[in-house]
Amino acid sequence: MTRIRVELGEQAYNIHIDPDIGAQAADIRGCVMGNGVLIVTNETIAPLYLERTRDLFAGMGTGMKVDAHILPDGESYKTLGSYEAIIRDLLASRHNRNTTLVALGGGVVGDITGFVAATYQRGVNFIQMPTTLLAQVDSSVGGKTAVNHPLGKNMIGAFYQPVGVFIDTSTLTTLPARELSAGLAEVIKHGALADDAYFGWIETNIEALLALDPATVSRAIARSCEIKAEVVAVDERESGRRALLNLGHTFGHALEQTLGYGVWLHGEAVGTGLVMAADLSVRLGRLGLDDALRIKRLVAAAGLPVTPPQTSAETLLDAMAIDKKATDQGIRFVLLDGIGDAVLVDDVDHSVLLETLDAGPRLLSS
Repeated sequence: MTRIRVELGEQAYNIHIDPDIGAQAADIRGCVMGNGVLIVTNETIAPLYLERTRDLFAGMGTGMKVDAHILPDGESYKTLGSYEAIIRDLLASRHNRNTTLVALGGGVVGDITGFVAATYQRGVNFIQMPTTLLAQVDSSVGGKTAVNHPLGKNMIGAFYQPVGVFIDTSTLTTLPARELSAGLAEVIKHGALADDAYFGWIETNIEALLALDPATVSRAIARSCEIKAEVVAVDERESGRRALLNLGHTFGHALEQTLGYGVWLHGEAVGTGLVMAADLSVRLGRLGLDDALRIKRLVAAAGLPVTPPQTSAETLLDAMAIDKKATDQGIRFVLLDGIGDAVLVDDVDHSVLLETLDAGPRLLSS
């Protein structure tokens, strides 16, 4: 088992990585405050992993109350309506403030469950048990919880840390190929923004990652979690350095919103967003074309789209203007001065930005 510590003082917790969830049972039990558990999952994950997860918690002692709430699957259900439905179940089943919520699923399940945990009776414990690569390498770590609004992604939420993250790498064997590629977008992002050697390792091992070679996948999960844990430890609430983790997301979130949530997977939008961020970095003279093309080739090799759909520049600009990363100074971008060297930029020349937004299939072609 691999353990990675997220150092946040009294809110510190461990990320556990192992191919056998049963081997993590003792550590999981240590994260359960009382005798009540609500497992939140979705209709895709429930038939695969809900029964064994329920049995895991039920076996922690006599009198353990284990309930479940099953969401429809998809980004389009990451809403206040889904949030309210979970709250209703908690109240109807008389869960108290010693209850522990368990997020069993991907990023949508984790984000909603964390937001419920942050607000139910002013805060209860929650555990992340991510089952998708994207959630394992990114969204389950760091305490960002939220639901979407039709006008913007993740606009309603809270910073609220889990008490533990338990990653069972065997769940990836049931992950559809499209979801696996979506998770690789975040893996590529971590290398591009913080670790050029890791980026090179991903380039070398992309086929092994797509083939789910156990040792290769475990190494990628661990290194991505290390990068995110290091950043979160010094900037939990995204007042500075943590914003670098949004590389590709300003473009990606705008694509998700304008297309309609769920049309593209989050990782697919981030993959194209990484290429768009690299393109803008080149146009501004910050990043060499050769490095930008390496990013584009790796995103494509991961099975991700590298060009945005036909959407007007004005529509994307409107979406970016109300993104939660926007500041009083305007749209904030995470750009690259090199692979492994991300920077925050607030004053992007509007005409140059329009060149990237209008480039479409010609991104990084000139």
